[in-house]
Amino acid sequence: MHPSAVDGADAGGRRHPETVSVVIPTKNEAANLPWVLERMPDWVDEILVVDGRSTDGTVEVARACRPNAVIVLERRPGKGAAVRAGFAAATGDIVVMIDADGSMDPVEIGRYVAAIQRGADLAKGSRRMAGGGSADITALRDVGNRALLLGANLLLGTRFSELCYGFMAVRRSAVADLHLVSDGFEIETEIVARAVRARQVIAEVPSFEYPRRAGESNLSVVRDGLRIVRTLFQVRTGIGRPALEPAADTVAVRGGRPGEFGGEFGVRTRSAAVAAIAGVAVAAGFALALLSAGT
Repeated sequence: MHPSAVDGADAGGRRHPETVSVVIPTKNEAANLPWVLERMPDWVDEILVVDGRSTDGTVEVARACRPNAVIVLERRPGKGAAVRAGFAAATGDIVVMIDADGSMDPVEIGRYVAAIQRGADLAKGSRRMAGGGSADITALRDVGNRALLLGANLLLGTRFSELCYGFMAVRRSAVADLHLVSDGFEIETEIVARAVRARQVIAEVPSFEYPRRAGESNLSVVRDGLRIVRTLFQVRTGIGRPALEPAADTVAVRGGRPGEFGGEFGVRTRSAAVAAIAGVAVAAGFALALLSAGT
């Protein structure tokens, strides 16, 4: 175990280790998974490969590369279903989620763990911060992501620099407060939005996105973009979603400048009317983004 990466301190100042689990959702990623597993830091305590009905031998590859990996077979379709199953099965104090396609480098896991140990409940990657970036995002995805980010910040009263990116870490004890229900790619947005509504401390850390190493993505820009819009609206207003959070219309905003962990806590309020208008703006912005990109 790497002490500098995973040691924490208790109230008395004594050092103690915190265990780290890494959840990897997979579906037909046999060609990419070995690269991800080979680059996994050796101080990671638990690797969970959550497979969603792969037909290319992904599970066998995972077992061959990492015989000690925990294999979770999730029969419900969708990335969100896999992530939720992985969170439920993980035993580490800190749980990291990372894609299996090679677009996210496991070497970066340490910075997410460090953010949690500095006090965050959720550490989310950002390709738009200094030190981050992308060699993979298309013009269509970029415009759509920016529209969704703008709408999300309006809806939630936040100043995030990134929304639709699935490299994250969460303190396992904080997962239950998220009340996650998503089955698809919108799980990433739901985690962030629910963390805001639960008044959790959120940190953004820089991350670089690489091109998928092999195969085709399961992401559908239009379908999944609209599901993200729906998820944002449901989490913010409670309409169409189980009443799992308080009806209060005040949310805590963490951080100083966008992308900065720490700073002063602030509070912003949003009326239901403003939230509804912002939700419409999200949907309209996403539709316009798709049209402007030629779809």
